[in-house]
Amino acid sequence: MTTDFLVLGSGLGGLAFALEAAEAGRVVVATKRDANESNTRYAQGGIATALGQDDSFELHVEDTLHAGAGLCHPDVVDLCVRSAPENLRWLIDKGVSFTKLSPDTALEESFDLGREGGHSRRRVLHAEDLTGREVERVLVERVRAHPNVTLLEQRMGLDLWHRQDPDGAPRVQGAFLIDRRDGRVEAIGARATVLATGGAGKVYLYTSNPDVATGDGVAMAWRAGARVANLEFFQFHPTCLYHPQAKSFLISEALRGEGGILRRLDGTAFMSSHHADREMAPRDVVARAIDHEMKRTGDDHVALDMTHLDGAFLEQRFPNIFQTCLDFGVDLRTEPIPVVPAAHYQCGGVLTDADGRSTVRGLYAVGEVAATGLHGANRLASNSLLEALVFGRRAAADLKSRLRDLPEPVTGEPPAWMTRVAARDAESVVVSQDWEEVRRLMWNYVGVVRSNRRLFGARRRLDVLAQEVRDYVLTAPLTPDLAELRNLVTVARLIVECALGRAESRGLHCNVDYPDLDDARFRRDTVLWAGRGSGQLM
Repeated sequence: MTTDFLVLGSGLGGLAFALEAAEAGRVVVATKRDANESNTRYAQGGIATALGQDDSFELHVEDTLHAGAGLCHPDVVDLCVRSAPENLRWLIDKGVSFTKLSPDTALEESFDLGREGGHSRRRVLHAEDLTGREVERVLVERVRAHPNVTLLEQRMGLDLWHRQDPDGAPRVQGAFLIDRRDGRVEAIGARATVLATGGAGKVYLYTSNPDVATGDGVAMAWRAGARVANLEFFQFHPTCLYHPQAKSFLISEALRGEGGILRRLDGTAFMSSHHADREMAPRDVVARAIDHEMKRTGDDHVALDMTHLDGAFLEQRFPNIFQTCLDFGVDLRTEPIPVVPAAHYQCGGVLTDADGRSTVRGLYAVGEVAATGLHGANRLASNSLLEALVFGRRAAADLKSRLRDLPEPVTGEPPAWMTRVAARDAESVVVSQDWEEVRRLMWNYVGVVRSNRRLFGARRRLDVLAQEVRDYVLTAPLTPDLAELRNLVTVARLIVECALGRAESRGLHCNVDYPDLDDARFRRDTVLWAGRGSGQLM
């Protein structure tokens, strides 16, 4: 198969790109599960934009820069914030319905704006507490109906298909995909390839992310020669539901924005001793505070108390969270919610410019997989969907303007190592064992708080695991599970290398051996590429 544009991933960034690019050429969207299964779908909070009468672009920029701890790119922040209203109008025109204070009017002033940690104003546009699901529903419907878009579900990207241009520079010309249903591998040639694969939350033992978030895009881009940046900054959401049967259920920051109070299990509120903004402090501060309290007390979790708020308001404002907690035996109206931090968002990724271009020709990256410079050392809440939307559409505009200059797509065959028969059961056992070890190792050694000893220990063990996985890939039949393990190990090693390269504590990267900021040496991005002492990570 050949196409003009190949998109890997079906979250907001990929779908926005596809709908815009389809105006100029053929688009193939390949997604590793069903089309609506993406990180976007699970975004509860909303999309940040300065719409309130007491708000401004300047305040949104200021909050973003403050949360990013000195590493945001100011030009990118300004671009993203100022383009937010126009991009949100684009979503609304597509059919996305946001919660309003007054449902009978279309005026922007009527939108119900939430407030989350790190924001100085109410500016989070939301669809109740299911914003991502509403956005995903509308855009998937639009993509399915578009005559220029082909949607391939249950197709996982294995590797980018790349070659060298006559001047020796690498160029991506498509990707190799595996069909999760029958193991068939296919090559799709494209004039440009867009990574929209989301993050890598599954590299950690506890995460708010769905099972698809295995770092595929970063790993594939790295193997194709692209530069990656700032992977040491992995955001841990402070509040995920702590319950043995609750898998990856996020308790939105918007609950704290409406007055929720974090307490120890003895009932003591503790955030005032950690930050002047208490529960509304940036996420990195709140996550470290909870981690500190749990380690100090020995408790398995802390509590988010909403019982002092009106019960009818809670049920109306947070219908999904209210009902899900109730299903697990927790009534927000009468008892605190047990919560713990969990890996949530990858602030670094494939290094791109403001149009989504990576450092490899023909390869773009949008959304969580990309490092655009917006988030710096810590993402401001609800800037993620905004980033995916803005840069997904910008990448499409860039490629539409350059379509005539792009090489024609080519066809080809997958390499032999990708096309072996289905794996034996014995190999599946080995894969699951290594998968568990990677995730537990990253949680214990490269989590909310780190040390040199733990980081070097993680590097040594990951080196051994990488060799084991490399041997499997070259000798065992390939499966989607083995491909995901390969990507998890690659991303885990990149996270560790980035963390070892930053001898300070900044934003989401907290190293007890370097507790202070060091602006003189480290107020810069951490960038890795093959050949910069990191080629062994291939």
